[in-house]
Amino acid sequence: MLDKLFSPRAIAVIGASKTVGKVGYDTVSNLVKSGFKGPIVPVNSAGGELFGLKVYPQISDYPDPIDMVVIAVPAEMVPAAAREAVKKKAGAIVVVATGFKESGPQGRAIEDELIDICRKGGVRLLGPNCLGVINTAIHLNASFSKRLPQAGQLAIFSQSGALCTAMMDIADERELGVSKAVSIGNKADITEVDVLSALAHDEDTKVIVGYLEDISDGDKFVKAAEEASSRKPVVILKAGTTIAGSRAASNHTGVLAGKDTAYGAAFKRAGICRADSFEALFDYASALALQPTPKGDRVLIITNSGGSGTMAADAVEKAGMSVTPLSERLAAQLRAKLPAAAFIDNPIDISADAEPRHYAAAIDIAVTDDDIDAILVVLAPQYMTEPAATVRAIVAHLDETTPVLASFLGGSDIMPPRKELAAAGLPFYDSPERAVGALKAMHDYGVWKNRPARHVVRFPVNRRRVERIIARRQRTNRLRLGEVKSKDILKAYGFQILQGRLTSTPEEAVEIARFIGFPVALKIISPSIVHKSDLGGVRLNLGSAQEVADAFDLMMLRINKHAPNAVIGGIYVEKMAEKGLEVIIGMTRDPQFGPMLMFGLGGIFVEVMKDVTFHLAPITENEAVQMLQSTRSYELLQGKRGLKEVDIHAIAVALQRISQLTTDFPQILDLEINPLIVGEIGNEPVVVDASMTFAPLLGER
Repeated sequence: MLDKLFSPRAIAVIGASKTVGKVGYDTVSNLVKSGFKGPIVPVNSAGGELFGLKVYPQISDYPDPIDMVVIAVPAEMVPAAAREAVKKKAGAIVVVATGFKESGPQGRAIEDELIDICRKGGVRLLGPNCLGVINTAIHLNASFSKRLPQAGQLAIFSQSGALCTAMMDIADERELGVSKAVSIGNKADITEVDVLSALAHDEDTKVIVGYLEDISDGDKFVKAAEEASSRKPVVILKAGTTIAGSRAASNHTGVLAGKDTAYGAAFKRAGICRADSFEALFDYASALALQPTPKGDRVLIITNSGGSGTMAADAVEKAGMSVTPLSERLAAQLRAKLPAAAFIDNPIDISADAEPRHYAAAIDIAVTDDDIDAILVVLAPQYMTEPAATVRAIVAHLDETTPVLASFLGGSDIMPPRKELAAAGLPFYDSPERAVGALKAMHDYGVWKNRPARHVVRFPVNRRRVERIIARRQRTNRLRLGEVKSKDILKAYGFQILQGRLTSTPEEAVEIARFIGFPVALKIISPSIVHKSDLGGVRLNLGSAQEVADAFDLMMLRINKHAPNAVIGGIYVEKMAEKGLEVIIGMTRDPQFGPMLMFGLGGIFVEVMKDVTFHLAPITENEAVQMLQSTRSYELLQGKRGLKEVDIHAIAVALQRISQLTTDFPQILDLEINPLIVGEIGNEPVVVDASMTFAPLLGER
């Protein structure tokens, strides 16, 4: 834990300065002004006095213990200062100086020396190149931030010191209040993983808000974030991107993974509310900090304007939530309390002359209705509107079970009550769209938190078979597997593989076809040819010996013409699959987060629409089904639009088998089954084509 960082009993500042504007001056000033109750020990070789405090020439001159040391000297002097702090048996060191790895090789060498000193001394290091740390509960401002934010239940951590101060300013503006704020800077020792773990157990914190540019350890981050999210909401803005793999991908899975997909999958797995903008970061945090989490996705809209109600309804449906119709009972209750001119539906349009008591009455009725999960109040300024009085009326009728968010449209006419809104615990937004974005984040967090217990199924498989194939391929450095060998591996992990054999002559192809039974398919097998169909390397539904022989000769002729230098391994004769729906499942291994599973429908859904979804392995059955449900084409799997319903459970099992295979064998860098033919319920899916790539043995890269 980080007790000595967040709750020190005595603090020293090495590099304390009497020069206004220097970091050493600002840090001591902040410690004094914040009202920190413990000893504050300025350290400077010049000695003297600062803010009425004795300045010690050396930290060793101070006779009593020191828990935290803030180092505010130039980078080249930091290692020596850190050694003195270690000798003093400090528990935490905060380095606010710049000029380390962010500045080049010389700075990196200084940072490496600093890390070594702290590790050997058993002291935790925050920074370097950081703002510092704040704990409002003990009036601690060990930073060079301008001021101590007001106390509250929002914890802030940031990789950027400047954004950390901006986040504290916004929290104050929104009347949220801050419990702790920490700038992690270069993350030489203390990282986002340590901070999340500490804040997860912090009783003063209700919501965690973070800004990250990169993640130090993907696996540890997911575990720490998942633990934190299980206790309280975590909202993170991730800037920058990471490439899922530096190799050139030759399949859809690798190409479609994109630069930022791994972070999205990791955040989803860990229950993090991911903000896609600085604005959304606090939109979500406000709602999660001030209101209860909705039990479902049914939203009631209350407004005094038909246009703004329509905007809100559009936003709710686009977010994937429901503008639920009113029950007869609820409609009757509302008619009895609202003006005759009110439009009693969802949205409820109270009418232009809506009075504060009308909003209050509608909310008072709606919060007790079991068919309503969340309420969005939209107010547009009109001549007879009373914004301030409306705010007070709404707040008086809030309860602790149904979340209520407000969108007050307009400018100066609406501004006065916004402070009242925030102070009273009612999140407010400039537009219905922003309010709905916050509602969606709340809903998704509620779904994640109430998810079934994670149970990863382990299927009986032939693991030894796969071990032998991979070992042989790595020894001979043949790392790209085509269809035949990929199917061998998939068969060992329980996938249905149609009967087939490889041949190099048309006569043998005919014999194989007769043995396995017509109709058959012929496919060219070549490590040089990735997309077989483009070169005439696939023939389907061959129903006789003559068709097989003719197709074999024609295929070889076309391949020799279009790819004369291709290495041909033969032609694969395979039993034709029954008709069904073509889907793609695959895996690409992210260097930070490990195997990412992919699912999508075949054809234009993957080629043109790129309608795919990703999830980190290992995966549960429930998570696999959620992957399918998150695609736009999910209704086709359900048998809508004239199609037959397919076996969704069977697809989920296939994803779980790929999850097991790729977690069992980290040597597999990427894998794709394209297509997997899925039939009606009760029919086992069939692997039609597949490919995969292995990592080289260490030392052979």
